[in-house]
Amino acid sequence: EPSSPSAAAMSRFVRRLAGIPWRQIAGEASSVGLLMAQGLCAVHVVSEHVLGVAFPRGPSMLPALNMAGDVLLTDKVSPRRGWVGPGDVVLLLSPEDPRKIVAKRVLGMEGDEVTYPVDAGNSDATKTVVVPQGHIWVQGDNIYSSNDSRQFGPVPYGLVKGKMSYRIWPPSRIGSIDSKE
Repeated sequence: EPSSPSAAAMSRFVRRLAGIPWRQIAGEASSVGLLMAQGLCAVHVVSEHVLGVAFPRGPSMLPALNMAGDVLLTDKVSPRRGWVGPGDVVLLLSPEDPRKIVAKRVLGMEGDEVTYPVDAGNSDATKTVVVPQGHIWVQGDNIYSSNDSRQFGPVPYGLVKGKMSYRIWPPSRIGSIDSKE
């Protein structure tokens, strides 16, 4: 019985498929996949534990940081080594909402006396506190539009996740983040 043209074409197709080195292709794909996974793991470890990128938003750090659009390198090693001090701009978990990360300037370390305006813009009244052990005092540079230690008190040092060290965007402002003491 003669075979149909479609059966012959199917037979040629099957022979061609059988001639493809599937094991070699699978081995190469698996090697590439493993290499990509290792690369992604390395990027994750570096960005979480060594050097990350932050995109702070909001008015609380004006004029040091823009309301939106700044891209900053964040040193993740300094907080773990205790290399954070007054004047540094840090990223920290918000003590009011741990799902949020906020940028603030460190104004006092444990044992420091910090005097701050109680109601900036509406009164000259000030209050002085001593920062307790294991805590820091943080405030936004724009005291008229910042929710910070003046409202929620000293922050446990363990909430500090990074020290903002260098602005990489926008090009007109590339450079170190200024340190105010």
